[in-house]
Amino acid sequence: MSRMTVNDRPVEFLMDPETPLLWALRDAANLTGTKYGCGNGDCGSCMVHIDGEALRSCLVTIAEAEGRFVTTIEGLSGDRTHPVQQAMVAEQAIQCGFCTPGIVMAAAALIDRNPGASEEEIKAAIPNICRCGVYPRLVRAVQRAGRVARRQERISAAPAPGISAEDAAQEVPALSAPD
Repeated sequence: MSRMTVNDRPVEFLMDPETPLLWALRDAANLTGTKYGCGNGDCGSCMVHIDGEALRSCLVTIAEAEGRFVTTIEGLSGDRTHPVQQAMVAEQAIQCGFCTPGIVMAAAALIDRNPGASEEEIKAAIPNICRCGVYPRLVRAVQRAGRVARRQERISAAPAPGISAEDAAQEVPALSAPD
């Protein structure tokens, strides 16, 4: 049994202590925002914060996480107002979205430590692989998030989280088959 705090809630995993934290989060805790990408620590899709440090959850066992504080993308900001989340949207630094949670977690840890990070520091702190190649926009987004964190800028362009059903789709008359 491995006990830890996940997204500010005490959790006890009744799994083999050698289970990667990634699988405990996804399968046992149903926190599926943490993605499985490569399984060997290369891609960063599974990045979470452990005691405030961005770590790849596929490389950390639940035994190693015992007694620690884990934050997943779901726990970063319930209303998606974290500066990195807002800047990623505002800078259009998201394409397919698969790698986004891991990138956001790596960037958020950097912004917490160093909101004025240089381009070189950003590239070093965010080793995540993005198949869509959003890297130039990603750097701009992290720089912008740093300005927001330092209260030098405010983002108002990013939409509020969620969309109402009425705004997402409407009922239309059925199409008739061509004659």
